[in-house]
Amino acid sequence: MSTELTRLSATRLIAAYRRIEISPVEVTQSVLDRIEEFNPRVNAFCFVDGASAMDAARASEARWQRGEPIGLVDGVPTTIKDIVLAAGWPTLRGSLTVDRDQDWLDDAPATARLREHGAVLIGKTTTPEFGWKGVTDSPLTGITRNPWNTDLTPGGSSGGAAAACALGLGALHVGTDGGGSVRIPAGFTGVFGLKASFGRVPAWPASPFGSVAHVGPLTRTVSDTALMLNVLSEPDARDWTALPASGRDYRVGLEDGVRGLRIAFSPDLGYVDVDPEVAQAVAKAAGVFADLGAHVEEVPAPFENPAECFRVHWYVGASALLARFSEQQRANMDPGLVEIAAEGAACTTADYMQAMADRAALGERMGRFHQNWDVLLTPTLPIPAFAAGTEFPETGPFARWRDWTPFTYPFNLTQQPAASVPCGFTASGAPIGLQIVATRYADALVLRAARAFESVSPFVMPEQPRSPA
Repeated sequence: MSTELTRLSATRLIAAYRRIEISPVEVTQSVLDRIEEFNPRVNAFCFVDGASAMDAARASEARWQRGEPIGLVDGVPTTIKDIVLAAGWPTLRGSLTVDRDQDWLDDAPATARLREHGAVLIGKTTTPEFGWKGVTDSPLTGITRNPWNTDLTPGGSSGGAAAACALGLGALHVGTDGGGSVRIPAGFTGVFGLKASFGRVPAWPASPFGSVAHVGPLTRTVSDTALMLNVLSEPDARDWTALPASGRDYRVGLEDGVRGLRIAFSPDLGYVDVDPEVAQAVAKAAGVFADLGAHVEEVPAPFENPAECFRVHWYVGASALLARFSEQQRANMDPGLVEIAAEGAACTTADYMQAMADRAALGERMGRFHQNWDVLLTPTLPIPAFAAGTEFPETGPFARWRDWTPFTYPFNLTQQPAASVPCGFTASGAPIGLQIVATRYADALVLRAARAFESVSPFVMPEQPRSPA
């Protein structure tokens, strides 16, 4: 029964709480037990506050018994990535340089909204140092591992959140995405992850990586992400870049399907070398949309490779971040982070202005693209998960993490909504992700398309961490 409780979606938990069939106390204790059993094998959590979680669960139980829940996710076990502030908990960002012994007084907007809606906050999930790369290991917390094969990386930088999500160590998980950091681990671990339109989810403090950085949910079902987005998208005055509150319920229209939609399919964006197993699974998934009544067409490359544009934005952000730290502190940081910061420091003002112009041109191009196409489908990643503890695979033309994430970071530059949907497995059992992209602010359309796919291709999660054969 304990295992079954941890496999229930947030949507089903809320329905069961309403009928007083199960209690938030039972569910939270089951999640904490599961964390104690499995976290040593995957290292998804860097901080767990069981006492606080049980207090919150008991308060939620009392509210449900009175028929007075305080919000949309009252009593749902929830995790926060260790980039995102949570009052009373240290937010160390995977770094030895952050002082644990300080007053942690503030909730970030995502944490505040979830707390206001009654979520049971369980703890903080692991991240690479300051979320700088697409895998999850750090000088502070070590290596986080993939539940499907603990020799492999879960991706990153929201790798702890994705590993926890896949294993049922909580139902709702807050991640961040600056170049794919929600979608990458969603793709590698077989969960659902959404990078909403920039500004849809308020964020504070502002990311050192600037306006490519987003906050977003990872969940085991599309409907749970829709529910979570209702909460996360509520306004917060501290984020001056946030979109005005729309009051939209992202669950409305979720089941409307894709019949009649114009869907573009780009198997390689015109410049990506894709693993054959990944290519085959994604092409098959694109065919599912045609079977569901959409007009699906393979399209020419929608844009040229924006790798250099992203490199300048990301590396300059890293340079600005590390400028706050002493040489002695930098000596204790991830060497890769230090290296890209040095490259960023070498970028000139002219380099940055050119990158901004290239970004604007890319955004304009995609705006025009979506005049003809409702949705764009691509692989989430060109390769399956590789060895944990490494920034990139040992073989292949890879020098940095962005070299194997060419499908994700373009849509951070354009600020479009993009999601990763699990769409199959390699022969060795590694998950494969399909990316769904829509024009800016069409977050509901991404969710609707993802739900249509999920309805005929249900997502599969591991029952426990799997060690290699």
